[in-house]
Amino acid sequence: MNYFELFDIPVQLAIDKKSIPKKYFELSRLYHPDLYANAAEDEKALMLEKTTLLNKAFKTFQQSGETIKYVLELKGLLVNDEKYQLPASFLMEVMELNEALADSGTSAEILNRIDQLESEIYEPVKEIVEGYQEGITSKKELLQVKEYYFKKKYLDRIKHQLNGMA
Repeated sequence: MNYFELFDIPVQLAIDKKSIPKKYFELSRLYHPDLYANAAEDEKALMLEKTTLLNKAFKTFQQSGETIKYVLELKGLLVNDEKYQLPASFLMEVMELNEALADSGTSAEILNRIDQLESEIYEPVKEIVEGYQEGITSKKELLQVKEYYFKKKYLDRIKHQLNGMA
């Protein structure tokens, strides 16, 4: 059972984060291991497994990047620890941001540039992410989302460095 099946929602790249907590708490009450204290061992194990899956799904659905990653993994388009080759032009931009960070550029300037880059890299995939439909969205479109995902990870790392400096 995948996360979407567990939550009884269609596979999607952009999750409605407002509806997920309600469903999470509903399922938590249904599968909570304490409710099965007197059940057979195999049923206890199943509920514990579902609770674990539920917690992982909830955590994944709370972060758009993790949701995208999960869908790409479901589709067999992303593997753990994959070394993805990004375009040289993007890597040069990241290198410039890292240099600005090392040269003690102001955080505000760097954050503004990161925000601008995030908008630039999201724009080409916005319709794909927000309008994803199982069986209709093509592999080619999902590969575009994959590139976006890896670019966003680079930018998130720099943001994380900046937050650590603050």
